[in-house]
Amino acid sequence: MAGGADFIKVIASGAVLAFGGVPGEPEMTPEEIAAVVKVAHAHGRKVAAHAHGARSIKEAILAGADTIEHASLIDDEGIALAREHDVALSMDVYNGDYIDTEGRRQAWPEEFLRKNLETTEAQRQGFTRAHAAGAPIVYGTDAAVYPHGFNARQFPVMVSRGMTAMQAIQSATSVAAKYLGWDDRVGALAPGRYGDVIAVRCRPLDDIACLQRVDVVVKGGLRFK
Repeated sequence: MAGGADFIKVIASGAVLAFGGVPGEPEMTPEEIAAVVKVAHAHGRKVAAHAHGARSIKEAILAGADTIEHASLIDDEGIALAREHDVALSMDVYNGDYIDTEGRRQAWPEEFLRKNLETTEAQRQGFTRAHAAGAPIVYGTDAAVYPHGFNARQFPVMVSRGMTAMQAIQSATSVAAKYLGWDDRVGALAPGRYGDVIAVRCRPLDDIACLQRVDVVVKGGLRFK
């Protein structure tokens, strides 16, 4: 923490885009996760847990993690725990499409492509169940797997899998701000908060995909686009 970290991320389970990783298998024990959480929380920092596997998701929640990244193979018990403990699920439900198309075009390792297929649809079904059950979901895209700027491609997937357009937008604004611990600074247009705004030439509540075509960007009250 003395090095200036804003948060700590732990790799609780295996990864899709890592050689030898098994998404459904743990890579940390509950005790190890809890030790990280104890130190991070003592310094006022949050802990994000990379966890694809159902077991690792539950262990990370019970160990005190603040968010679960990916949550691809989440089961109903994990969904219930996320809701009970108010742990946000950051489910990157678009990028499986990018990996399966652009990844194949670029000849990414076959292991990565296989694991992506094994987790993409399972994750989307888990997203639908988690949303229906009332578990908190934030807009996490895993951007960097694909070029930054494609982030809004996730909105239509979230809507097709159960959210309303407004719920999807809120997951990226007010809901995300809450779980970042920044809801006094961002996430809404209100006095005292950062002047962060985008503008589009359409009505996102009618066509959520139009958020992929941003015409104006204002950050901190300054116009950048």
